[in-house]
Amino acid sequence: MEPLVIGIDSSTSATKAVVIDAGGHVLATGRSRIEFFTPHMHQYEHDPRQWWSSTQEAVAQAVAQLSAQDRARVKAMGITHQRETFVALDERGEAIRPAILWLDSRAGEQINRLGSDAVHELSGKPADTTSALYKMAWLKEHEPQVFERAHLVVDVHAYVAHGLTGRWVSSTGSADTLNLFDIAAQTWSPTLLDMAGVRAEQMPELAKPGEVVGPLLPELAAQWGLEDVVVVAGLGDGQAAGLGTAATEPGVAYVNIGTSIVAGVHADEYRFSKQYRALVAGIPGWFVLESVQNSGSVLGNWFRREFNDPALEGAPDPKLEAAAAQVPAGCEGLLSLPYWNAVQAPYWDPFARGAVVGYGSGHTRAHAYRSLLEGMAFELALNLEGLARGGAAPVRELRAVGGGSRSALWRQIICDVTGVEIVRSEVEEASAQGAAALAFVGIGYYDDAAHAASAMAHLGERTTPDAKTHDRYRKWMGVHRKIFPALQDIFHDIQDVAVELGEL
Repeated sequence: MEPLVIGIDSSTSATKAVVIDAGGHVLATGRSRIEFFTPHMHQYEHDPRQWWSSTQEAVAQAVAQLSAQDRARVKAMGITHQRETFVALDERGEAIRPAILWLDSRAGEQINRLGSDAVHELSGKPADTTSALYKMAWLKEHEPQVFERAHLVVDVHAYVAHGLTGRWVSSTGSADTLNLFDIAAQTWSPTLLDMAGVRAEQMPELAKPGEVVGPLLPELAAQWGLEDVVVVAGLGDGQAAGLGTAATEPGVAYVNIGTSIVAGVHADEYRFSKQYRALVAGIPGWFVLESVQNSGSVLGNWFRREFNDPALEGAPDPKLEAAAAQVPAGCEGLLSLPYWNAVQAPYWDPFARGAVVGYGSGHTRAHAYRSLLEGMAFELALNLEGLARGGAAPVRELRAVGGGSRSALWRQIICDVTGVEIVRSEVEEASAQGAAALAFVGIGYYDDAAHAASAMAHLGERTTPDAKTHDRYRKWMGVHRKIFPALQDIFHDIQDVAVELGEL
């Protein structure tokens, strides 16, 4: 019988387990929440034990929905996960301190001091708040005992793989996101490890995406009613979404409108540019060129939680969406700079902050909400242009995933601002599907990741830009792009005063 695989996606807020067949059809799903903590301003942490407990719960939920016959068809598990997040472990595999998340921006000073063109070229990544390298350097300086005690320093992939197989193994497409890789050689860089304050022997083993890590532990197989299952190395959730949407052709990009907004294209050779970060792809020898902005649905959720109906607790509100849809494109001159969590491509400034410019007495809550959505779309347009300037083919189609892609209003705004068609993926968990595609490669069902991705993709609703609205947005975009250069020095002054007053 045709095999099934389980794609496991351990993200920032939850772990999802999806049982998928070779045609990309979902048979069962499971989900288990993960809490994150904010011990101080701009600091975000996890208890890594939840990475494993949520994986166990999500897989158990998914396989419980299968018949005995379908459980017998499950032959592999693939892993994808939140990128850049890491934890230091002692010899018993227990966390020495909470894991530090990709969203954490505590290491602004280390970014300014250690970031350089040389580090960028070596790693493929501009100096950025998401990078683990600079947060490790922060730990080296502020909590030196952590790495002195650490037996291992691992990413989410290695932690989950250990729970499943007993081996501390990460994928090259996962570990690379820590910014500790010589990306051309696709292995740990002594230079970057030293900068971070860790040693090569503290890092997990490496496997290539689609390579078998090992068999599922017998006790887990018995617990879940599975037999002869292997665990296959995956890759970070962004690259996995590229596979999950089959965005592997020139000019076709994936865009994950999730907690952050991430857009990327595949490239058959390594390039580096300040317009994007380069990552190891799931396709052997290929790379992903990716823009990122840490201001996606997390910003919309914030607005709805703080300024909308409190009973909804930040959940999407059809009434607010409908009101915002009636506001003219450009919000009658209300422009939002969506840098609530600093700015990544193309400015890479860890001290940038959000701003709203142009308020007048006629502006309403609907204007303010739409202005945030438009501001994030303006940033995406800037980043797509940057990908082309950095050597990628001009983007002609966006394949959208993530919670924000469910909003017809936001999809149309992005489409009209960028002038690029958007096709929404019908796959709810595109990153898990990308991991599943690699799992099918690992058991030999498909020859390569690109073939698997193409065979398993399911694309749905298409949104096309309106030419008149696009022209209108181009005028407002010209104004929007002047805001950050005008305010950058003020943002740094705010940082200096906050540090002086002990508020950071």
